[in-house]
Amino acid sequence: MSAKAATASPPGLRRALAGAAVLVLLGAMALDTKIVKIGSAGDVRNAVFSAADYGKSEFPKVQADVETRAADAVTVATAIAKDRATAEKEYGVPAGVGPVISVKFAGVVGEGKSGIYKVAVDGLPDTLTVRVQTGPAINGTELRDATGKITFGQFTNQIEYQDAGSALNNEMKKEVLTKVDTGALTGKTIAVVGAFKLVNPKSWLVTPVRLDVK
Repeated sequence: MSAKAATASPPGLRRALAGAAVLVLLGAMALDTKIVKIGSAGDVRNAVFSAADYGKSEFPKVQADVETRAADAVTVATAIAKDRATAEKEYGVPAGVGPVISVKFAGVVGEGKSGIYKVAVDGLPDTLTVRVQTGPAINGTELRDATGKITFGQFTNQIEYQDAGSALNNEMKKEVLTKVDTGALTGKTIAVVGAFKLVNPKSWLVTPVRLDVK
C-alpha cells in the first residue's frame, strides 16, 4: 500500500467532517445574530431622517416662535438705520453671513415676479424694498435659522441639515400659502408675519409663516 493511500480519508469520514464544519458555522452565525422587532428601539429604520416628517412636526414650533419674536417692521427698519450692529443683536438670530430677523407688517402688494411680490408698507422709507416670497419655489433657510434652536449638530450631515430647511419651507407652503390665491395678490392688502436674512439693509426678502389677505 502506498503512503498516499494510507493517509487518504474514507469518503464517508470526509462527508462527516464537512457536515460538522457546516454545523459549527451555522451555530456561530446564530450566536452572532440579533433579532430586532420591527418598530422597536433597535429598528435602524427609526433612525433614518425623514424630511417630510420633520417639516410636519417642527413647522408649527417654528411658526409660533417667529410670531412671538416678530417685531414691527417700521421699528426694526428704524433701529437698523440708527445702529445696525445694535439692531442685529436686539432683533436678530445669528445665521452665517447675516442674522435672521422676524418681523410683522401690513401693506399693499405691488408687482410680482416668480411668486415674489413687493409690498408697500406705511412708515418705511422709500429706500427700503420689502418683498415677500409666495412660491411655488420657496428659497432660503430663514425658517430653519429664525429661532436659533435648530443647529447643525442635531443632524447626521450637511445634507440632512439642508433637507430640514427645505422641509420647513415645504410645510409652510402647505399650511400657509395653499390657503391664499398667490397668483392674484397685486393690489390687495396683506398682513404678514415672517423672517428675513439681513444682508442688504435696503432690501428684505421675507419668508412668511403667516399671510392673510385683508
